[in-house]
Amino acid sequence: MPKAKTKSGAKKRFTVTGSGKIKRKSAYKRHILTKKATKRKRHLSNDSLVHKSDVKSIKAQLLASA
Repeated sequence: MPKAKTKSGAKKRFTVTGSGKIKRKSAYKRHILTKKATKRKRHLSNDSLVHKSDVKSIKAQLLASA
């Protein structure tokens, strides 16, 4: 049986913390930033955790690297 490969898109988007939670970046901070408030852009800069309903599928995508 061949080695299981990590989904390269997931590898670039998510990181696993020391306690096993999955961290992600916020969306809506790539372009068209002039109309967004400074406070909104600042809060979008922060990392957040993946919702618990999505954790199982993302861990499966990160299988080979975890």
